[in-house]
Amino acid sequence: MKIDAINLAIIKHLRDGRKSFRLIAEQLGLTENTIRARVKKLTEENVLQISGLVTPEAIPGHNAVLVGVKLRNMDLVKKGEEFSRLRGVVSVSVVTGRFDLILLVLLNEEFDLLQFYTKEVSRLKDVVSVETFVIYKSYNLKVPYIV
Repeated sequence: MKIDAINLAIIKHLRDGRKSFRLIAEQLGLTENTIRARVKKLTEENVLQISGLVTPEAIPGHNAVLVGVKLRNMDLVKKGEEFSRLRGVVSVSVVTGRFDLILLVLLNEEFDLLQFYTKEVSRLKDVVSVETFVIYKSYNLKVPYIV
């Protein structure tokens, strides 16, 4: 699917998931039906997903951490898929630099960082090291609630 300037503009407007198609159409000078049809096509082609998100620090007892993972082998996509299935993992990115993967993990009072490492990460092979970055305050970080 071709991602043109209009599709990109629609996606930017949808960052605020509560913005109506009518308002997006007015702001882009298009019809509401055009916006609706393009959003439908973008979602059918798996270019766009619309979901409800939460700001972790706004919910008592919840927090988010970034986890850098160094692996023993270079099968990064396979390992990324394995990490994506762990409890609490919101997203996994294959990256360059001193880590091979960066995870965004959502934790709460019933599932904390120690449990994430001892019950989830410990099951995976070829993990050389991990480093945790606790997110104290985020700007525009909103994550799906999955814990």
